[in-house]
Amino acid sequence: MGAAMRRIQAGSALSAFGIGFTVPFLYVYVAQVRELGSSAAGIVLAAFAMAALIVLPITGRVIDRRGPLPVLVGAAGVASVGAIALGLANSELTAILSAALLGAGTAVMQPALATMIVWSSTPATRTRSFAMQFFLQNLGLGIGGLIGGQIVDESRPSSFTLLFSIESVMFLVLAGIALTVRLPHAPSIQDAMPKDASAPQGGMRALLRHKAMVQLCVLGFVIFFACYGQFESGLSAYGVEAAGISASTLGIALAANTAMIVIAQFAVLKFVERRKRSRVIAAVGLIWAFAWLLAGYAGVGHGSQAMATAAFISTYALFGLGEAMLSPTVAPLVADLAPGGMVGQYNSAFALVKQLALAVGPAVGGPMGAALHVPYIVTFVLFSLGITVLAVRLGRRLTPVQNQPSLAKSPVVAQGGPATAAPATADA
Repeated sequence: MGAAMRRIQAGSALSAFGIGFTVPFLYVYVAQVRELGSSAAGIVLAAFAMAALIVLPITGRVIDRRGPLPVLVGAAGVASVGAIALGLANSELTAILSAALLGAGTAVMQPALATMIVWSSTPATRTRSFAMQFFLQNLGLGIGGLIGGQIVDESRPSSFTLLFSIESVMFLVLAGIALTVRLPHAPSIQDAMPKDASAPQGGMRALLRHKAMVQLCVLGFVIFFACYGQFESGLSAYGVEAAGISASTLGIALAANTAMIVIAQFAVLKFVERRKRSRVIAAVGLIWAFAWLLAGYAGVGHGSQAMATAAFISTYALFGLGEAMLSPTVAPLVADLAPGGMVGQYNSAFALVKQLALAVGPAVGGPMGAALHVPYIVTFVLFSLGITVLAVRLGRRLTPVQNQPSLAKSPVVAQGGPATAAPATADA
């Protein structure tokens, strides 16, 4: 790992550490600590998500024109202002505006960091680089949440202001580290991915004509909808209402998810690097289908409460195993599909798909998980199996090297971004 990559990973981890201080407590902070009520808290959370949906469509083009570094620094600055403003907010309007700034800044940071990782890696090392980012981000989130939980006191608003201040400082630390990074960049892109003159070039219309990327975005939406979009909404509501899970047990389940990612990430990485990406994603769909069946047993089975609790915690752990398999698979594939000069737009488009899924997931899963227990489980078992089907179909549109980068014999450093897709992946 070169110096640039080490600094990128360190900054990414520290920003995740800062986010971990506040994310678990945002609803409680707005609704109870600032005494604005549950409706205001819902609007604040919606503003956080909607701001991301507004800025992401234009982020990719700016990254490709100006480079990811200034975009990352600017986004980190905006997020820092949003965080400290939210920590001081004492009215519904200021909370909403602050959350919008924070949401916009953190959303833009995602594709900017991903593009920096692409520019600083080769096709051979990209898989491991994204796996390392995912590992460090989860570790940072977990540690931040753990420390933040020891600091917060609902009777003292100043304790929450301290959390948001720490988050704000971590964003500034990310910006400072980013400014020390020297990104390799050249006008001509050299990469191990196959070139294709007929591949789509330039603009969102070209991306939408790229069938492999469109299929990957559809697959990404289903992945985020069926897993991440359910963690803190539908699945937790289902656990409480159907399985009799306590709030403390929900915390243990989330800890089991993080622990699985931290423990399994690099063991899984060795497995993933030797196999086709499409097959790895397909396997995740099967693992998650089994995880949802375990959740079904926890809620509508007839076992003891101890068995239901064990099954519910195992569900979260299996989701973590799937996440560990996806982190070195999906993000590098987005980069390897992107034509030269469009890596920022491809990363931003995929980040937009993720945000849409995270917005729709709780809205659909929350009410179902709380009241429609059997339909909820059946629905998400089918969605998980859909991941497997979509992954197999996507594999047919990928070149051998895109599907399994280890097949490349002579990887060359990608200094400006990944190469274009092969004829099988594009429909110009």
